[in-house]
Amino acid sequence: MPAPASASGDQPAAPLLACPFTQGDLPRLRMLVDQYAHREGLPEPRRGEFVVAVDAVATNAIEHAGGGGTLTLQRADGHLECHIHDSGPGFTADVIPPLAPGIDDHTAGHGLWIATLITDHLTISADTNGTTVALTMRLPH
Repeated sequence: MPAPASASGDQPAAPLLACPFTQGDLPRLRMLVDQYAHREGLPEPRRGEFVVAVDAVATNAIEHAGGGGTLTLQRADGHLECHIHDSGPGFTADVIPPLAPGIDDHTAGHGLWIATLITDHLTISADTNGTTVALTMRLPH
């Protein structure tokens, strides 16, 4: 498991973390995201919420886009950013329910709905190479 990199300020230069993942990597991925978020100064409970959001999006990539993806974590412009890229067929924000999905509801978008609620910003971009979901959380000054 890689150790957290040294602090790089707010330059969107080299990623803090860049790693491919599959189902078996999720526990390690959650731990790494938590470690890096802590090192970058994201306090609780926001840090825990960020880990939950990243886990939800990574799980979606595993379940709906070929079994895995790549996670990139970086600090830029006073934010902690996580980009999760997969090679799936793509989707748009339309799959995110506007209201809380019901417990027995089998429609798509539960993980994305949660991630949208608890992060400061979530964007989805898709092209012929797959889909990238970007999650951001403001860091304290």
